[in-house]
Amino acid sequence: MESSIVQKRRGAYLPHWSKLGGIYCLRFRLCDSVPQEKIREWENERRDIIMMAQRQKRELTYQERLALLKLHSESVDRFLRGGHGACWMKQENIAKEIAGALRFFEGQRYRLFAWCVMPNHVHVVVQPFSEHTLSSIVCSWKSFSAKRSNALLGKRGQFWQSEYFDRLIRSQEQLDYSIEYTWSNPELAGLKNWEWRWRIPEEQLKKENLDHFFARAQSPCPHGRDGHATTLLDSSGI
Repeated sequence: MESSIVQKRRGAYLPHWSKLGGIYCLRFRLCDSVPQEKIREWENERRDIIMMAQRQKRELTYQERLALLKLHSESVDRFLRGGHGACWMKQENIAKEIAGALRFFEGQRYRLFAWCVMPNHVHVVVQPFSEHTLSSIVCSWKSFSAKRSNALLGKRGQFWQSEYFDRLIRSQEQLDYSIEYTWSNPELAGLKNWEWRWRIPEEQLKKENLDHFFARAQSPCPHGRDGHATTLLDSSGI
């Protein structure tokens, strides 16, 4: 039986909620996919929310925490779908490398529920096996695919943005939504006949009882990300 305890761990820049046997929805992106001026705009929006609470000498409200969360999730996703930056994964050989990295240790280190390689970012719904952490899995994906992709592109230097964004899934409903959201990203971005995606067959998912894998503990913000994490104004967390 997997542990039901939800823990807060430190990422490179932001805290994350984690659970042994937990299922996560995550996103990581190319290093040039969001320009610095846009990052500064989001930083200013976050700073305004935080400073308002500080001036009033109070904690952030639930609505303010949700607003901060959206600046790390919905706002970024919407911007990324606009196709900014080099969008290396528009090239078939690069997208193939990323997809191959995601699938390489599937069934050995983790289980995949869905993934989608977009032109400038990647969405994954994944369940790490108990002896492997989410951070080590993502690091492996990014390190391997960056080396292979840079070689194909004849370039050096940073390929991926250093941090990633993850949410700890708390119910079957959230899992279903995360899988559908991951799968539907190409349509949301207006991409036609996009092949670099996969999802678990719905019939297979319905046959499984995954209830004991979902997080039950309360956290300051829904979907696993600590609401206070977004008060850190380091742009690397976006």
